[in-house]
Parts: sequence; structure tokens; C-alpha cells
Amino acid sequence: MRLIAIALALFSMAFAAEGKELPKKTYCIFDPVGASGPIYTRMIDYSTAALAWGVEIELKAYTNEAVALADFQSGMCDAALVTGTRIRPFNVFTGSLEAVGGLTSYEQMRELISMLARPQAAKYMEDGRYEIVGIIPGGSVYIFVRDRAIDSVEAAAGRKVATLDYDLASRHVVEHIGATMVPATVATFAPRFNNGDVDIAYAPAVAYEPFEMYKGLGEDGGIYRFAFAQMNFQLISYSDQFPEGFGQKSREFVASRFDKAMQHIITAENGISENYWIDLPDEQELEYLDMLASIRDELASRGVYDTQMMKLMKKLRCRANPMHHECASDLIF
Repeated sequence: MRLIAIALALFSMAFAAEGKELPKKTYCIFDPVGASGPIYTRMIDYSTAALAWGVEIELKAYTNEAVALADFQSGMCDAALVTGTRIRPFNVFTGSLEAVGGLTSYEQMRELISMLARPQAAKYMEDGRYEIVGIIPGGSVYIFVRDRAIDSVEAAAGRKVATLDYDLASRHVVEHIGATMVPATVATFAPRFNNGDVDIAYAPAVAYEPFEMYKGLGEDGGIYRFAFAQMNFQLISYSDQFPEGFGQKSREFVASRFDKAMQHIITAENGISENYWIDLPDEQELEYLDMLASIRDELASRGVYDTQMMKLMKKLRCRANPMHHECASDLIF
């Protein structure tokens, strides 16, 4: 914190010497843990870097994502950091990063974030006044079950699933498998799971410890080691409130910190007892991937997912596994 204060003072003095004053902007930062959480803490480094881009940033921590987004929309904040699913109404292209089964590895996520941070992709980052100025990985989304007997799509039919009520994609998946949707938010999904109100929940590993999800798992539960989706956090701003070129510098800086963000994710995954992890047989995993592919196609046709992003994700999947049957049309004989 001392180094940050010194940096602020030096930059302020430099601008004062030139008769200028750094424009001050406010960022609404959603972190389930609050100001002591890993997301908010990471943004402190970002705010220091932003001084070199000509902006002084005030960070405001929120533990309620809906409130953070509402304050951004009301103009109380010039930018906000929220989950990718919340971004869809503002930018369906980047809001499709959390597409079910869209990316199957962290290496694919790294490649995609790197691509989107390039100047050539800048046009896809803007939609009207809104601009996506950074994407941070949040980890693979896993399926948590209170009972290991829920070991197939058929076994999930009729079971209660804590479902983010604003996420059309997740609601569609629950309907597809014949389960019962129980509306939830980021704040309520874990308590519902832990208290036995629902049988199934989905979350990244970083939620396991702070939300005490081991209470819901108990002795009979488990976590399927299968990437249902890739959670991410996205920085969205009002582009007309920032200096020209700020968004590009911001995206490049955030992308360069991918490995640092992954350290927290990997630590969280390794911190879960191995007894809870359930590995799917290869055939069952392929079956689930095919199911999610059909759901992605349907949601893309309805405009929930962006078709360009779906093509980009497919390219990354096929680069990783060119022999998969979905890549057959891309092979040249």
C-alpha cells in the first residue's frame, strides 16, 4: 500500500508540474469477499498502472453484484467489474465467453483473452457507449451434488438445481435435462445448496472455501471434474468518460496478468479434498460435451450467444483436439 501511495503522489506531482490534474474515475468492483477478496486486491495493481494511462481510479468494493451493476448503470460509477454473464445485455460478443462447454481448458481461455486484447479485436469490445476494457479468468464452473447417486443426466431429472435466475443459458440447461430450477443469485446459491434446499449447484472452485460449500457436500456429495463453462470477470466502462486509447491499454494490462489470476484459481482447486472430485468416464464426458454443443447452437440461434464468438471458441477447441468429430469439416484431406 505504501508503494501505491508513493506512485500516486509521484504521478500527481508530475501532472501538477505541467499544470494538469489527473481525471478521477470510479470503479464498482464486485468481489464476493469484499475489499479483502482476491478480485478487489488485484484491481489495486490495476489502479496503479492506470496512473500511467492518465487516469486516477477510486475503487469501490461490492459484495452484491446486482447493486454494483445498478450503480454503474445509474452513472455512479464510470466502470464496473462484474461476471461475464452479467455483461450479455451490454456486449453479447464478450458476454458469450461463459457459453456452456464453449472452452474446455485454461489454455484455451488464455488464448482467447490474449486474442481479445489485441488492437485488431477492439471493434468487438465496443457497443455504443459501453466498452469492455479487461477480462479476468474466474475458473472452470463445476457441478456440485449433495448425493453422488446423481451421476448422469437421467439421475438429475426432477432434482432441484440452484440456478442464476438472470442467466438464460443456465435456465435452458436445467430445462433440457428435466431438472427443477430454483432461482438463486451469487449470494444465495451456496446457502441453498448447504441447507439442502437444492440437490445440485454449479460454481468455480474459488467459491468452495468462502461460501463453505463443503457443508453442502457433507459425506455423500461430490464435484464433477468437468468444465461446464468458464467463469470470468469483465471490466465494462463508459468509453466516452476515458482518454482515447485507455481501453486498449487496459485490456492489454489485464491480459498480461492472466497467470497471476490463475494462481488463485489453481490454489483453490488444489485446496479441495481429492475425495470430493468425481472423474467422468470418457464416453460420458463426450456425451455431455455433445449435449452442451446442441444447447449452444440453439442459444446462438436465439441470440443469447454471439455466433462469431461461437466460431472463435470452436476454432480454439479444434486446435486443441483436431480429431474431435465437430472439427471434421475443418480438416483438409
